[in-house]
Amino acid sequence: MPDRDIRLDACRGIALWFVFINHIPGNICSWLTLSHYGFSDTTEVFMFVSGLTCTMAYGHVFRSAGTWATICHTVRRSWEIYSAFLLLTLFLVVAVHWMDADLADEANVAIVLQKPGEALSRAAILQYRPVNTDVLPTFVLFHLLFAPWLLLLLRWPNATLAASALLYGLVQTYGWNFRGWPTNDWYFNPFAWQFLVTIGGWWAVVGHGRLAPFVMSRPAIMLSAAYLIWSLAVTMSWINPALELVVPQFLKALVYPIDKSDLDPLRLLHFLALAVCVANLAPAHWSVMRSRMLLGAVRCGENSLEIYCVGVLLSLAAYLVLRTISDGMLAQVIVSGTGIALLTVFATLLTGFAGLAAPRIRLL
Repeated sequence: MPDRDIRLDACRGIALWFVFINHIPGNICSWLTLSHYGFSDTTEVFMFVSGLTCTMAYGHVFRSAGTWATICHTVRRSWEIYSAFLLLTLFLVVAVHWMDADLADEANVAIVLQKPGEALSRAAILQYRPVNTDVLPTFVLFHLLFAPWLLLLLRWPNATLAASALLYGLVQTYGWNFRGWPTNDWYFNPFAWQFLVTIGGWWAVVGHGRLAPFVMSRPAIMLSAAYLIWSLAVTMSWINPALELVVPQFLKALVYPIDKSDLDPLRLLHFLALAVCVANLAPAHWSVMRSRMLLGAVRCGENSLEIYCVGVLLSLAAYLVLRTISDGMLAQVIVSGTGIALLTVFATLLTGFAGLAAPRIRLL
């Protein structure tokens, strides 16, 4: 397996910044993120990078300490994410109650205020999730099952990838998912998103050695760029009536709806095309990755779980500030920039504190 790539933490940190920005409703700064320029967004980045980094980190644990140590590490991390999810749920309820009860419906915590016992019980079994916390239960499951999955991946990487692809295909056909509460299914369907996590793990085990020449080849770059341009044209048609008229009806019938919950194949292909282009434009030893400009992103990526949870709370506070004081363009830029700065400072402090303690694996 390859050594730790600083691009992974940088990409994950930038993704966390984008997530914070996108979690603020109506934020003009969301035009700086991936969400408006193609089928995929930062969720795909998170899932792929998590599969890759978890495979690398837990793979080292497996080789140095064995199976039971790997199981202990993965279960402990699953418990940490589970605990963070429950605490974040509690903090969101308290924040809405004290800051502005009118936000209860938008934050999806009104049901907790109405039926606290049942809602918290459902949250404990991962059926109820407040706004912007949907990804955490999916990661709880992924880490809980990561050790046996890793053993299969290390022993039979291609067969494991094929089995994962088969499950993904069955989900696209039959719509399998876990039930949510009080309505709907899990927003990030684990049966579907596991495929992208597996792709990341497979790349770490054997894919980088087998496919790296193709990923860096001119045909791969040209095909990826063409797909990204086509995706951009389609997404721009969603907000521009003139462009929408140009999109043929048969194409609309073919590609719509582009479902995020089940990781629509068009979203998956868009992310893979984006990954190919990024891999070629930002090589592993690119000096910019170690510059002060991206150091904050790297620090956020190193502390992804904590930064994600704090970002959810900050985005709620930012929305309240904009709604109460001003929602003008300048105010949105200032609030977004301040939030990113606070996340970066917090991540830097976490990294500093971690350096004073015993080293440990930090994954999401």
